[in-house]
Amino acid sequence: VSASEWDAFLQGSVTPRFAQGFTAWPASGQWRGASGRVVREASYVLSLVYPADERSEAEARAIVNEYKTRFQQEAVLRVRSQVCVSF
Repeated sequence: VSASEWDAFLQGSVTPRFAQGFTAWPASGQWRGASGRVVREASYVLSLVYPADERSEAEARAIVNEYKTRFQQEAVLRVRSQVCVSF
């Protein structure tokens, strides 16, 4: 995924769902695909902080599904945890 494709994805898919804000940064990763082959690739991390409600959860799942479809990804890592935040 190129930087311009990632920016377009953030603008078109993430911002409309989480307009209150998010954090994103480039990363590099490694994982073993279904074929058993180890894949090393550049990637991006998206951090979303949102209320524990069904609407927000559905929006986060929609982002994962859209990313997988748009960029033909076998998998997307998603880590979910409860946190206490303040701004």
